[in-house]
Amino acid sequence: QVQLVESGGGLVQAGGSLRLSCSASGRTFGSYAMGWFRQAPGKERQFVAAISWNGGTTYYTDSVKGRFTISRDNAKNTVYLQMNSLKPEDTAVYSCAATQYARNKSPHEYEYWGQGTQVTVSS
Repeated sequence: QVQLVESGGGLVQAGGSLRLSCSASGRTFGSYAMGWFRQAPGKERQFVAAISWNGGTTYYTDSVKGRFTISRDNAKNTVYLQMNSLKPEDTAVYSCAATQYARNKSPHEYEYWGQGTQVTVSS
C-alpha cells in the first residue's frame, strides 16, 4: 500500500513557476512508476507527466513539454513536478499517482492516488 500527499500548489501569475511535491509512505515507493494528472472544473482528468521507478524514463503530455519537469528522489520517497512558464490553461487540481509502468497514461492504470493540490494561474 502506498499513501500519497501532494503539496506546493497555489496562486501564481502567468509566466511564473511552481514546484509540486508528492510525498509517499510505504517501503515499496521505489518499485512504482509515478505520474501527475490534473483536472480542471468541468473537464476530465488529464495525464500530465510520468516517471519510471528509477527516474530513467519520463513521459509528458504535449502541452507541457519544455515547460514541466518530473523528477523523483527515492531516498526521500518523493516525486516532484517543476512547472515553469505557467499559463492560465494550466489551472487545475494536480494529483500524483502510482502505477506499474511509466508508459501508462490512463487514470484507470494507476493504483494509488493523492488528494490533489490546487494550482491557479492568473492572466
